[in-house]
Amino acid sequence: MLDLIVRNARLPGTDDTVDIAVRGGKIADLQRSLEGQATEEIDAGGHLVTAPFVDSHFHMDSALTYGQPRVNESGTLLEGIALWGELKPTLTVDEIKARALHLCRWSIARGTLAIRSHVDTSDDRLLAVQALIDVREEIKPWLDLQLVAFPQDGFLRAPGARENLLRALDMGVDVVGGIPHFERTMADGAQSVRELCEIAAARGLMVDMHCDETDDPLSRHIETLTSETQRLGLGGRVAGSHLASMHSMDNYYVSKLLPLMAEAHMHAIANPLINITIQGRHDSYPKRRGMTRVPELMAAGINVAMGHDCVMDPWYSLGSHDMLDVAQMGLHVAQMTGVDEMHQVFDAVTKNPACIMDITGYGLDVGCNADMVILQCQDRVEAIRLRPARLFVIRRGRIIARTAANTPVVNLGSHDEAIFFTL
Repeated sequence: MLDLIVRNARLPGTDDTVDIAVRGGKIADLQRSLEGQATEEIDAGGHLVTAPFVDSHFHMDSALTYGQPRVNESGTLLEGIALWGELKPTLTVDEIKARALHLCRWSIARGTLAIRSHVDTSDDRLLAVQALIDVREEIKPWLDLQLVAFPQDGFLRAPGARENLLRALDMGVDVVGGIPHFERTMADGAQSVRELCEIAAARGLMVDMHCDETDDPLSRHIETLTSETQRLGLGGRVAGSHLASMHSMDNYYVSKLLPLMAEAHMHAIANPLINITIQGRHDSYPKRRGMTRVPELMAAGINVAMGHDCVMDPWYSLGSHDMLDVAQMGLHVAQMTGVDEMHQVFDAVTKNPACIMDITGYGLDVGCNADMVILQCQDRVEAIRLRPARLFVIRRGRIIARTAANTPVVNLGSHDEAIFFTL
């Protein structure tokens, strides 16, 4: 007896449907017409079944704080940092946990079952660190939460930042983060990259650094991060997040940089919603888009993911943590409208970030974890276009969320004679 059978499932990149058998929280079999019985069956009805969405760049400690202490009227990164600095002294562990768990429920309902969240280590109390460590444990049956020690106020710039970051790692934070473009000088930024990568190498940890989140084409900390990755043998364990300055760099420099990143086995994480909102604020016209060079990075063989980054916080006033919103914005900004390119964008919110987070058992092959999302659409392009209902969200073979099918009915008849059409 199987635990679950998902029948008539359309997998990404396939025309035919298959039945998916689940036993013991794992995918046990995939067949065109599976015989046997299960404790529970779902008829996917030919709809798209995908591995879960993954957000490899998020800030859960600040999520859902929009308007506190006031709204970011300039929309700039620096005003957002200043507002967060004003808010931090008023935070409590319980308040951070309540917001984070509420956000996680939004994420699960939308089929996002893995999140990498940066957590601010600049507060000497490390309240956010403790809160999100608690949330990571509490939400574990439903969602994988990976935490990045993030010195928001600067690793070298802020007093006590090194000690706080090391304490956070000792408490169990998973990944080493940084923000070199916020240090006092370019030289300090480069030095912070070197020291943070050495900490990660000594502890056997991954690195995910906010890198060059600026319109300044001379902000080139990604070059230092790439070099340190190579020097310390961290290949495959390091991600550069944002990389917005690459948008403004001259083409010759980028032509040198991309092969070096590929050689070092770097990952890149773009954040389309926040990049297109925050970058270019000092431009008149023409205005720069601000998002990093996603198609070029992918063409160079670099693994690229797209993150949501923020939801209703001092930096971004919108969002519902729907990774298909991220994919749609990323597709438009990067002008990736070819069919293969749109498939690449779908990968950027599913399997690519799963690779960055080193999630074991991810995918829809036999032996993978039985984690999947049934969407009310036929294929990946339609998923991005429609951002459809997540009919079922399944974790380890158990249904953890469901949404009723959204089928609008339109009346195009006369006043006296109703003629209804189903879209």
